[in-house]
Amino acid sequence: MTQQRTLPATVDHLIVGAGFAGLGMAIRLAEAGEDDFLVIEKDGGVGGTWRANSYPGAACDVPSQLYSFSFAPNPDWSMSFSPQPEIEAYLRTVAEESGTLDRFCFDTELSDARWDEDDQRWHVTTTRGEVISKTLISGSGGLSAPKLPEIEGIETFQGEVFHSARWRHDVDLTGKRVAVIGTGASSIQIVPAIAPDVAHLDVYQRTAPYVMPRNDRRYTRLERLLFKTVPAVQRAYRAGIYLGRELYVPGFVWNPKLMAPAKKIALAHMAKAIDDPELRAKVTPTYEIGCKRILISNTYYPALAADNVDLVTDPIIKVTGDAVVTADGTERPIDVLVVATGFQTTEQPIAEHLYGRGGRSLAEVWAERGMASYKGTTTHGFPNLFQLVGANTGLGHSSMVFIIESQIAYVLDALRTMKTHEYAAIEPRQQAQDEWNANLQSRMKRTVWSAGGCSSWYLDAHGKNTTLWPRSTISFRKLLARFDAEHYDLEPARTTEGARA
Repeated sequence: MTQQRTLPATVDHLIVGAGFAGLGMAIRLAEAGEDDFLVIEKDGGVGGTWRANSYPGAACDVPSQLYSFSFAPNPDWSMSFSPQPEIEAYLRTVAEESGTLDRFCFDTELSDARWDEDDQRWHVTTTRGEVISKTLISGSGGLSAPKLPEIEGIETFQGEVFHSARWRHDVDLTGKRVAVIGTGASSIQIVPAIAPDVAHLDVYQRTAPYVMPRNDRRYTRLERLLFKTVPAVQRAYRAGIYLGRELYVPGFVWNPKLMAPAKKIALAHMAKAIDDPELRAKVTPTYEIGCKRILISNTYYPALAADNVDLVTDPIIKVTGDAVVTADGTERPIDVLVVATGFQTTEQPIAEHLYGRGGRSLAEVWAERGMASYKGTTTHGFPNLFQLVGANTGLGHSSMVFIIESQIAYVLDALRTMKTHEYAAIEPRQQAQDEWNANLQSRMKRTVWSAGGCSSWYLDAHGKNTTLWPRSTISFRKLLARFDAEHYDLEPARTTEGARA
């Protein structure tokens, strides 16, 4: 891929991240005639989460037809749920065909970004140099920084240890004693993929997840031909899947009792795969379905039931040089430790590097009351900062690509407004932001994520769900359909001596 080794001194728009969000933003900026932009990406190519997460068995749990840009449909998906290599290849192809890669700079990480009051621009320091930009658009996402467990002695482990999002493909697991910590979305794909090859596998579970059947299938040659030659067929197929997914919304956000049929399916799926009463008791959730992320797999339960796999529910108290020790005193020897403990979603790491008005970092602001922005996209005190996949934009039922495209449209309308009226800086008013978040948290109280009786990674240190969107995606798109300038402070360019016009 093209790498822009020398950074420009100034750009109109600086985009951070080259996953779905950053790539989509770049393409839409170019289509809108906003050609003066730069995309920086800390890794070596496009793909974001789908480049970083290449562990065995990695695949999407959202239907393939929804997991692509609406403006770049992919008729060549092989499966109804796409495997990771296909998603990464799709993003790479879209990037190459977009004609924007000459404005991407890979292996370049944002170190520090500060809003300068005098020239009304962002001054950004990266690992490859400095850039000054009118706007700063973060597409770093919520699943980019692995979350490591705080376990005594883990640093003394003498075998191989790595996070699922930093998979060591050079480590051969064949015949090894392996431990996997965590039973979330990554783990339930990893466990069945590696279990047949390892000598023994210990899976450490803190909370049992609900696992639904993975109704996956391979697309027929005829289907793929129709998708390619008659695009309307694929659009209709996509629309049908999208509307079907929206039917989950009432159970998630209005009345959790509506999730009863899904719970019945999940429990039946478990009972069919696991005969051992003791193991079945361990994997039976004790909270309402949907409170934590619902997972899909046809192979996870059979893998747990295999002779060389043990599910461990006793808490880990420490790791020694060659074993994991649990609270009951049992010491289980291992050669490789895989940490599948998720990501830093409620404390997005990029916030530590963004400094707004008064020199305060976004992390400092969020530490007071939790991650909160206006429409999940802009934040009071941080002019001309746009975040894609920001606070309360996550989903429990559908594709984040829909949310990302909705935000991109909102950002583009904001930029059009700035250009038309010659505003140098825009910033949401505190009142608008407070009212937006008060409404979100009020709605959140009746959702299954608050009333379902579980503790999840959706909740921050204040106990608030700052991760998910508590309404339908249709309502999200409607609320971001236009840039609502009336809720913003709008600043013209300053003309004081020494400042830029």
